[in-house]
Amino acid sequence: MKAIAVYPSQPDSVHLTELAKPKVTDSPDGLQIRDGHGVLVRVLKVGVDATDAEINQGLYGNPPPGSDELVLGHESFGIVEEVGTQVRSVKPGDFVTATVRRPGGSIYDQIGTYDMTSEETYYERGINLRHGFLTEYFVDDEEYIVRVPQGLKHLHVLMEPMSCAAKAVQQAYEAQRRMRVWKPRVAYVMGAGQIGLLATLVLKLRGLEVYTLARSEPPTRNSEIVAGMEANYVSLKQRTIEDLAQETGKADLIIDATGSSAVAFDSMKVLNLNGALVWTSITGGSSEHGVHADQINIEWVLGNKLLLGSVNANREHFESGIRDLALGEVMYPGVIEKILTNPVDGLDNYGELMRLLVEEKSALKVYMNVASE
Repeated sequence: MKAIAVYPSQPDSVHLTELAKPKVTDSPDGLQIRDGHGVLVRVLKVGVDATDAEINQGLYGNPPPGSDELVLGHESFGIVEEVGTQVRSVKPGDFVTATVRRPGGSIYDQIGTYDMTSEETYYERGINLRHGFLTEYFVDDEEYIVRVPQGLKHLHVLMEPMSCAAKAVQQAYEAQRRMRVWKPRVAYVMGAGQIGLLATLVLKLRGLEVYTLARSEPPTRNSEIVAGMEANYVSLKQRTIEDLAQETGKADLIIDATGSSAVAFDSMKVLNLNGALVWTSITGGSSEHGVHADQINIEWVLGNKLLLGSVNANREHFESGIRDLALGEVMYPGVIEKILTNPVDGLDNYGELMRLLVEEKSALKVYMNVASE
């Protein structure tokens, strides 16, 4: 079967490769599949993002043991073709997505919170030491296969990024249980890419007054989506974050999804007392940014402010993200689907997939149509 892969650490090595079609009884590439719990999925669509582009640039990523190539793709959507004898959670014909991280040996891995591993070595499908989903079929343990309601199949590859947005917000609320009573009113979302827009949705569904900040001036597709979610789009070309904080009051909760370390640090200046700032950005460069360290220090200590990082997601976050997508479709019909902007048909067109991802600045969500239902 066909697959799109790279030779990790070799820049611009994306290529089409051939793999053996897996069987429902297989445990390929180091995956831990329990006897009778395998699920064979026929891939329908796979989303790509900056992670895939950076792996193709050779910035990070490692192949599975025994291979010199890594199959890309961590945002999956497919249909179950066959299940093992012990599988109960899904059946042939179900639409599904799959979680990305796979457990290592730490206690966190073993209890299902593999996104919180305490080990330096981690395992992620399509990213590190495990093949991804940009192929015709994949097999995995049912523990990592999450059913997608038929009524949400038009949102397909948004399940994985939604899980990351859902986790970021959930982690803030979980950490703020330290406050005994915490009722955030104003939230800022830094960045209006896919994670930022989906975080906007999650926060709106929690009843917050949400301001989504981006560089572009409206009208843009991003600003239309924010408005469609009844949130507030703010262009940083028109207002600074300090000006916004003067108007709205400082934010009780900030989700940074910009990919900019400068914005991540500048967000500290507009966080309210007892507030929480969540960083989801991965900034793998070497840029430097000056901050007023003493001022931040005293304000954060005296203000009981919290900074936390959130990466990846586990099954719980996929399931809660899917519930929020379902509610979001009812609250704001037709809005979420607008995030899906740039489809590419067929694995043979991997060059166009990567070109859109890297060169098309207006591309909000690039994804590949691998097969039809």
